[in-house]
Amino acid sequence: MPFPRTALGKPALLAFALVAILGAPQAEAAKKKKRAPSTPAISAECSDFYTAANADWLKKNALPSGAGSISVLGQFRDRTLQQQRDLLDAAMKAPQGNVQKLLGDFWASGLDEAAVEADGSKPIAPLLDRINAIKKAKDITPSIAALHQVGIPVAFNFSPDVDLEHLDRHIGYFMQGGLGLPDPAYYTRTDADTRELLGRYRSYVQQILALTGTPKNKLEAESQAVIDLETRLAQASKPLADLRNPLTNYVPVATKDLGKQYRNLQLDAFLKAQGVNDDKVSMADPQLFKRLDGLIASVKPDQWKVYLRWRVGDAMAPYLAKPFREAEFGFRGRVLRGDVAPAPRWQQVLDAINLAAGPMVGREYAARYLPDANKARAVAIAEQVRDALGRGIERNQWMSAAAKAEATAKLKKMKIEVGTPRRDLDYSVQPMGRGSFGSNMLIASTWRHREEMKRIGKGNADRRWDVLPQQPALAYDIAQNRLIVTAAVLQAEVFDGNQPAAQQYGSFGALVGHELSRGFDSKGRMVDAHGKVHDWWTPADMSAWNAIGEKVAMQYDRYAYPGLSTKINGKLTLDENLADLSGVELAWDAYTTAAPQATKTDKQAFYKAWASLWAQRLSKNEAAQRVATDVHAPGQWRANGPLTQQPTFGEAFSCKAGQPMQTKETDQIKIWR
Repeated sequence: MPFPRTALGKPALLAFALVAILGAPQAEAAKKKKRAPSTPAISAECSDFYTAANADWLKKNALPSGAGSISVLGQFRDRTLQQQRDLLDAAMKAPQGNVQKLLGDFWASGLDEAAVEADGSKPIAPLLDRINAIKKAKDITPSIAALHQVGIPVAFNFSPDVDLEHLDRHIGYFMQGGLGLPDPAYYTRTDADTRELLGRYRSYVQQILALTGTPKNKLEAESQAVIDLETRLAQASKPLADLRNPLTNYVPVATKDLGKQYRNLQLDAFLKAQGVNDDKVSMADPQLFKRLDGLIASVKPDQWKVYLRWRVGDAMAPYLAKPFREAEFGFRGRVLRGDVAPAPRWQQVLDAINLAAGPMVGREYAARYLPDANKARAVAIAEQVRDALGRGIERNQWMSAAAKAEATAKLKKMKIEVGTPRRDLDYSVQPMGRGSFGSNMLIASTWRHREEMKRIGKGNADRRWDVLPQQPALAYDIAQNRLIVTAAVLQAEVFDGNQPAAQQYGSFGALVGHELSRGFDSKGRMVDAHGKVHDWWTPADMSAWNAIGEKVAMQYDRYAYPGLSTKINGKLTLDENLADLSGVELAWDAYTTAAPQATKTDKQAFYKAWASLWAQRLSKNEAAQRVATDVHAPGQWRANGPLTQQPTFGEAFSCKAGQPMQTKETDQIKIWR
């Protein structure tokens, strides 16, 4: 659950469903007639708990003009960015240790805009010189390998990922790539919109080529050469939809045979240049690499040189002088992303540092912002929620005995990692200095690539997380059967060591439960207790799970999407809604087990903490986009939906069955309770 994804927008405030008291319209008539029996008003908490619990936040946080959304978790994320900024400012002024010195100099070089302008294209000059020195076809592939080494993938992509036959290790994946446009179809479609986009892309290619050395009279021909070569790559590439299934992307092949099979690409030498010494890699599309192997020989070296020079300029444009940045933003920012204006300079530099040296920042972030006591407390709560899941596995009525046995074995092996990854990195890297931001990007990117390549090989799969410690996130890693809790998430809105226990369990504990349930749902069933890709559910388990899912989908289908005259798509949001229900159930079990003497006020605080996570405001346009595409329900129903199924919520707030916030007992949906 990375927080930028879950921090959705605002629901419109809903009026409380109050039932009017029946009676005569005039006092005099009331004296003469008996009053009709009155229907008691429904309390705010029993009508719309989200609005009642978040009344203060909603009152204080109007949607800013022009903004699409504002939310508690969005504000939380923004604060973590400010914390990173403060950290880097301190490292720039008074570094404590070598890593802070590297980061402080990196930060200073990016903020010094005058130096960046004076630097021009000098940072990429050594790369361009190497490319311009290409004479023959045999010179092309070493240049491709060298660019991959500095974090600029050209011609194809190569990165570590899970070995699906042995989930305890990573292997290298050779995949399609090397295109300047995000979808291969852009190069081959003939509709008017695509043709217009391709025309604007050509103009951008010309801008970058001009900045990297192409004379004006050759811009037309060289930009055509780039697009021609990329079109050949696109024609050999698969549609993006075909790449979404990890099983089809996994085709292991022996590395010892690559040199003979792809003589022109020299993939054996490529692997050595990346520091990879493994016995297998994945290559799901050998035909693409056969085509690439042929292009090395059939496309003239001069065309390859123009393409490689363009790819370097494009990749590095955000980190170079203003002409590069303006060209890049004009196409990738305005045209592709729809951005109105660039981010503030400090945020651009921070994004760049996180891209190239994110783990370095994460190490220092955790040391600065995560006290040991908070980490220990978070681990303890996460372990208690894990224990609650064990009890839920034992008592639930939908799992077969065989599935319960496998689930129990899997749960016992589950790891919990809080703050930062358990294994640190090798931070030896050449000094960055303060003279050149672009050069520092290449230094840091080279370091990051080196450390990523170290993930490949036996026993290395757990080296890194796929999120950074400074990014607010809780995530279940299905391949490694581990819960990841980043340092950034352990702050007031989600977890504060000084908060009462009820709040800690209601917010952090419920989010932990949300993620832990992922190991035992319809996707988690695909990996067993031994880390093998294997479906350990019976057909009856699947049917029972689907039956629960149908009820949850129907529940959310009835909810109005705030601000719109339409309903939530219960099927689109189903997986997240099931995980939310699981999270609340498990956190409540963990809390009441740890605090059996909890008072009514404590119990109310638990549920208020859950609801407070989802406070948000959302513009009508933003809501219209999300209702069709977002896999999360809007905040009002993330808060309310799971609580309507909890009899203990009804007891805490004296809600009666049939009221909006309390489903009748016979209709309640339960997963682990």
